[in-house]
Amino acid sequence: MRSASRVARKPIIIPRGVDVKIQDQMIAIKGPKGHLTLPIHPYVQVELAENNIKVTSHASGGYCRKGSGSKLLNAMPGTLRSKINSAVLGVSTGFEKKLSLVGVGYRAQMKGKVLTLSVGSSHPVEVTAPEGITIETPSPTEIVVKGADKHQVGHIALKIRRKRLPEPYKGKGIRYADEVIILKETKKK
Repeated sequence: MRSASRVARKPIIIPRGVDVKIQDQMIAIKGPKGHLTLPIHPYVQVELAENNIKVTSHASGGYCRKGSGSKLLNAMPGTLRSKINSAVLGVSTGFEKKLSLVGVGYRAQMKGKVLTLSVGSSHPVEVTAPEGITIETPSPTEIVVKGADKHQVGHIALKIRRKRLPEPYKGKGIRYADEVIILKETKKK
């Protein structure tokens, strides 16, 4: 048993309505917002107590002499604890990313599970929402991506943003709601 990082030492408190099961090398977390499963690394041991989860390190996954894999052995418990905590928060409260469209004539519209963007292209650009992700358009210039998986919500928001990145001179494009674009000055004669 090795000493764990400061992050890994903190137990994860399981809120009401969230069910956690550990089988073999997988942890399944189910809640009102969805269901997520995570693989458990062989160097990490996950224990389920009454209403909390403890993550510790152990070397039964293989011997790591100093220098070969000891950094991995020390890093994995904190990483896995962070992923499990994100999964617990995701299935209980969910995650969301807000995007805003800046530009004349830039619009977004949802049709079923397909987001249609009019962002200055010669044709409308479409993004399909994958399973477990919901995309909403409260107004034609706002997009809200929601879901239980933090990584997937961020990935879909980035995929939408890449359809028209904010340009540095006028700031037109798709940006995160809290993003600040520093505008460049145009050339002067």
